[in-house]
Amino acid sequence: MTSFEWPIRVYYEDTDSGGVVYHSNYLNFMERARTEWLRSLGFEQDELIAHHQCIFAVHSMQMNFRRPAKFNDALIIKTTIANISGASFEFDQKVFRDDELLCEAMVKVACLDSNRFRPKSIPSFILMEIEGEC
Repeated sequence: MTSFEWPIRVYYEDTDSGGVVYHSNYLNFMERARTEWLRSLGFEQDELIAHHQCIFAVHSMQMNFRRPAKFNDALIIKTTIANISGASFEFDQKVFRDDELLCEAMVKVACLDSNRFRPKSIPSFILMEIEGEC
């Protein structure tokens, strides 16, 4: 898959008392980018739940913080699928300010049955859309 990019502006509410992005807000930025990636493929998460009993949940994550983002910075969240298995995606996500890497994470997201919260195969129609993007 080619890299999906989503712009984020750092708001005052994203920062700590020193004007630096609070560490947990990088998780929010990455979540928004994954949601917008899915939306760019034509899928809305509420519709996947309602019509296909499919929900995506973060299983695990490894993060590295390199440089701080600050109030009013314009950031780009780059999201690439590193691996797809039967019931999960592994995303390589990077946060940039211009060309400077600020934060990176490997995020494993599981596909779950929304009624039982048990793993289920990623629906084939989603996989077909992803393959079309590669």
